Amino acid sequence: MRIAKSVFVRPGSNATYGMVATALSLFVFAYSPRFGQPSILLYYTLWFPLVLMDYRNVLGNYRKQLWLFAFGVLTCLSIFWSAAPPVTARAAIQYMTHIICALIAMRTLDIRTLTRGAIAGTGIVLIYSILFGYYAYDPIDGNYSFVGAFDSKNQLGFYASLGIYFAFAAVFILGERRIWMVGAGIAGLLSAYCLLASQSATSVLTTGLVVMLGLSMRVILFLSPKQRKTLFAAVAISVVVLAVAGVYLGAVDLVLGAFGKDSTLTGRTYLWQQGIAAAQLNPFFGVGYQAYWVQGFSEPERLWEEFFIASRTGFHFHNTYIETTVETGLVGVLLLASILLTTVIGHISRFLSDNRNDESYVLLGVAILLLIRSFVEIDILNPYHVGSFLFYFSAGKLSMRTRVPKADPLVSYDRMEFAPPANWEPRTGR
Repeated sequence: MRIAKSVFVRPGSNATYGMVATALSLFVFAYSPRFGQPSILLYYTLWFPLVLMDYRNVLGNYRKQLWLFAFGVLTCLSIFWSAAPPVTARAAIQYMTHIICALIAMRTLDIRTLTRGAIAGTGIVLIYSILFGYYAYDPIDGNYSFVGAFDSKNQLGFYASLGIYFAFAAVFILGERRIWMVGAGIAGLLSAYCLLASQSATSVLTTGLVVMLGLSMRVILFLSPKQRKTLFAAVAISVVVLAVAGVYLGAVDLVLGAFGKDSTLTGRTYLWQQGIAAAQLNPFFGVGYQAYWVQGFSEPERLWEEFFIASRTGFHFHNTYIETTVETGLVGVLLLASILLTTVIGHISRFLSDNRNDESYVLLGVAILLLIRSFVEIDILNPYHVGSFLFYFSAGKLSMRTRVPKADPLVSYDRMEFAPPANWEPRTGR
């Protein structure tokens, strides 16, 4: 029996395979440190064989996607000046292949399949954490919090944030009904429980902001593209003004106090100072991709001891831009930040310009979530991480032509009927 290639590679026709592949990928991203190399091989097995089935459509035209590889190429080049070449070489290869897998997924999945797979994947990840997770004591803030099957409450909180957002997107953006509406509701409740149990202020705040953004964007859909742009510009300016005023009036301390945090963000401001000092030693190209947090180096050993990191692994500066500057210098942070900003601005432009673009509607929320978290986490900087996978998936969609028609007063998009020209007359006679 022959199976059509479309079952695996054609967006929309491969819904079953795409959902399973996405869900399993999220599980691998979450628990690959636990299951090791077999889980990573499973991840590659899900995506790379699709190239052999239909390489033209799966790979697409990479000339239009070269900008997506800019930072990945720099990580590979950093091998030549790395303070730990073997570490950099392995991590850079992993990061590049991870980018390729994300772009393969981008070419083969539509937004509905990705959303359903994300709901299923986050649900499985969180159920596993509830069944096999534990509470951990944080010596910095002096509290116990639920970390699930992770080593960090922030990672559990991130998956809970994704579960809530994709559940929201499935029902309120894509209009899922019946079984997927029920599934989204269950995943959303499960995510909300894990989010509260993790006590991750970062995840709670970012989740609330992104969901509110999604609701406000739904209101904008009732306006014409021209009206949307005007309203969006006015709202964006107002938000910036209010944010600046809030900083000077002490609103930040009030928000942090509500979550039991102080102005040091549980030691993160000290970490940022240390990261900035380390970046100044090699300002242009850094010490090499992932070549700073290496066992045996004096500075990371000191910080591990100060922050009670007994495992001496899995630690970072809690800021994407500082971490990137330390590892790949100002060149690296410029390349990575440009991809992130291009993704956010690109999906904003599509959402405001198109009559209806559910793809950019959903992915804009993902991009905003990653943008906000980039100031306190490094979700897009590591291979085999759900943040970097969604980052390159969202960015890659901008390299594909959108099939959503532009708004036109002569077109009724509900029934796709075109109004005749003003001088048109019906032909009479035989």
